[in-house]
Amino acid sequence: MSDQPYQGGPYEGYDPYQQQHQPQAAQQSWPGHDHPYGQQQPGYDPQHTQQWQGQTWDTQAHASVQMPAETYEGYQEYQEYQQQYQQYAAAPHPEPQPAPAHAPAPAPAPVPQAGPESEPGYGPATLAGNSRITDAQRARLEGRSPVIEPGMQPALLTAVLGLLLAATAPVASYALLVPLVVLQGVTAAGWFRLNGMWPARQGIALAFLGGLTADAAVLVAGRDHAPAAILGPLGIWVLLALVLQLRSHASPDERMYGLMATVVSAALSVLATGYLGADAHAVSVGGAAVAVAVLARALPLPTPASVVVSLLAAAGAGIAVGGMTGLGAKGALLGAAAGVCALVGHRVAAYDYPSRFVHFTAGVALPLSAAAPVVWVLGRALG
Repeated sequence: MSDQPYQGGPYEGYDPYQQQHQPQAAQQSWPGHDHPYGQQQPGYDPQHTQQWQGQTWDTQAHASVQMPAETYEGYQEYQEYQQQYQQYAAAPHPEPQPAPAHAPAPAPAPVPQAGPESEPGYGPATLAGNSRITDAQRARLEGRSPVIEPGMQPALLTAVLGLLLAATAPVASYALLVPLVVLQGVTAAGWFRLNGMWPARQGIALAFLGGLTADAAVLVAGRDHAPAAILGPLGIWVLLALVLQLRSHASPDERMYGLMATVVSAALSVLATGYLGADAHAVSVGGAAVAVAVLARALPLPTPASVVVSLLAAAGAGIAVGGMTGLGAKGALLGAAAGVCALVGHRVAAYDYPSRFVHFTAGVALPLSAAAPVVWVLGRALG
């Protein structure tokens, strides 16, 4: 084979770009010049030079642009606004007249006050952008006590439950068991809600089950062995509460908080079994004393006077019921002690602006649950 390039034929002097540039080269040829590829273009006419046939950069770049209708309308509005502004600026304006010397100053805008019509538990929003605070936080900032008493309705429920305990205790242990179970259930639920833990079904169920277990143990062992029958389930339930919190996936602080709430709730429910293990006469005196003390505490009196009246009423109820049951004057001491415990439970249920649910659970149950250990111990000591 020869090293010379291929000669002859239709592919002689083939340029791969010849077919692409050939139309423009034909259109850009000038008179007196040869064709760029060594051949003069056939049919050349000087009068038809620079007549562009295809799309070029000029025809593509300078094509007519259609303005969108939205842009055009906005531009018209902008022009109208400019014309109106120029007309307003050119027009004369009267100078403002000074206000009279004794003109009354404009009244400031009223500041919205928090009330029952506004959002519950929150004050008005601040202009500085601070988040709204609850009534309890505002009370602390203002130096007031963040406490709302449960009121008369929870006190009536407490009185009814206390009188049921006092009336069923001399009848039979199983009759006393009915109001006692109600008391234990309300105690477990109210304590968790009082501590802001809701829903806490496992903790409530565990505390309530501890109270039921203690009731069953006292019924089986008898009142003479009530201390062991009550303290045994109490220790077991503290261990169960610890195991339950160890299995939790919450943070350490939340687990500790849940552990304390579960232990206290279970302890209160189990210690309420003291009514079942105490002497029947002592239960009657203690239940009546708590009922009277809570009703007196709900009266619209100043707090110191209300506390004094409640304690006197509890002692008087102890004397009255003790005279009917054989305790006599000893019933005054038992009634006063039960009244003190009832006021403590009432105060705990009123702490930190609790909700209505707290008032009708913890506010009802805590006065009676707190008085149960005292009725149990003093009842055995005085009897």
